[in-house]
Amino acid sequence: MEHISTHSQLSKNSAVVLIPSWKRMLDLLGCLAAMPFLIVCTLLMTILTKLVSPGPVLFRQERVGLKGKRFKIYKFRSMHVHADTKGHQNYFKELVGTNAPMVKLDSRGDSRLIPGAWLLRATGLDELPQIINVIRGEMSLVGPRPCLPTEAELYQPWQMERFDTLPGLTGLWQVSGKNRTTFEEMMRLDIRYAQTKNFGMDLWIILMTVPALLVQVYDTKIGRRTSVPSSHTVAPFVMTQNQSPTTVR
Repeated sequence: MEHISTHSQLSKNSAVVLIPSWKRMLDLLGCLAAMPFLIVCTLLMTILTKLVSPGPVLFRQERVGLKGKRFKIYKFRSMHVHADTKGHQNYFKELVGTNAPMVKLDSRGDSRLIPGAWLLRATGLDELPQIINVIRGEMSLVGPRPCLPTEAELYQPWQMERFDTLPGLTGLWQVSGKNRTTFEEMMRLDIRYAQTKNFGMDLWIILMTVPALLVQVYDTKIGRRTSVPSSHTVAPFVMTQNQSPTTVR
């Protein structure tokens, strides 16, 4: 499998990508409607997080966006402070190499999570602060999930087309099976969206996101009941000074 640098590949096609006006309008209207919900969730998460896990409520993490541009996303913290990220990186490499279903580590009992965080992540509420990224124009409501730089380095040349559109809070992959699909299927769905996105498709994806999240909660709950703990999921988190919590998107 041939892999190349994200930056070197995307620099060959650095033409300006225009964001459709309808998409920006939909993003801003959606953020305006969701802002009261974000404020309430932030207050609740501040109280709950302080009770179960010392540390900040929000954290920032570098991701890869449109045409390979890196930016910081915002999330509600769902892991212990300074949780070890190597398990996630190794797990993602396995998913790429074996093309197995994209099952989240949460479904296998990830010990890095703070109490109750599996439900926060299964419902996607941990991603809600990315409304800030949408307002700033770094993300859209709909698009491929922004990947980590370490993940982008594993992409093949054809998979770089995934970066031809703004990353999003939800997307075609999320409403097409998500954790029941493989890495290659995810890539093809993300690229299909980048090539064919339109106003009707964005509306349909937004409407289908809630049912998709309900399925994800069900899958995660069943997975936590039936999974056999592995070295990736039960190893205690490692306290370091330089690492920050990470999340499987």
